[in-house]
Amino acid sequence: MAFYVYLLRCSDGSYYIGHTDNIEVRLAQHQEGTVKC
Repeated sequence: MAFYVYLLRCSDGSYYIGHTDNIEVRLAQHQEGTVKC
């Protein structure tokens, strides 16, 4: 099973580092605002 580590730039200019085993779902959650940046 693959895991992903990702880095997002938040709207306030800060950075968010996360990890997931389903990158498509996790990025959609961030775009929808259901999880914090």
